[in-house]
Amino acid sequence: MSDNDHFLRPDIDYIMCNYDNSDDPITKLICEQIETVYDPEFPIVDIFTLWLIYSILVDTDEFKIEIVMTYTTPSCPEWELIQQMIKNAISDKLPTYDTNIEITFDPQRSLDMIKDQDLRRMFE
Repeated sequence: MSDNDHFLRPDIDYIMCNYDNSDDPITKLICEQIETVYDPEFPIVDIFTLWLIYSILVDTDEFKIEIVMTYTTPSCPEWELIQQMIKNAISDKLPTYDTNIEITFDPQRSLDMIKDQDLRRMFE
């Protein structure tokens, strides 16, 4: 991966990324693992459903995973724990891969990004 390949790529609409229909089995596996990670402040909701993951790029040649994500707030007190939980979840199924997580607040996360409409209403 080059430096231009993973962070805020112009060909990716970060708000609308939907990996549910991905054809790539490794990306599907990563998404399934991320769905086991819950925000410590909202332990009934996984971070994928909260739409904290903006981008997942996999380099199968180099065994690298690049994740661009955000937090529920810029001052998230559990940021280190969330990142470690993501890495641990992915490592459970893909132990030979190195996971790099980049944080962005552009675009700023909003309730409109939450996938589930009922869940979105709960936060309003």
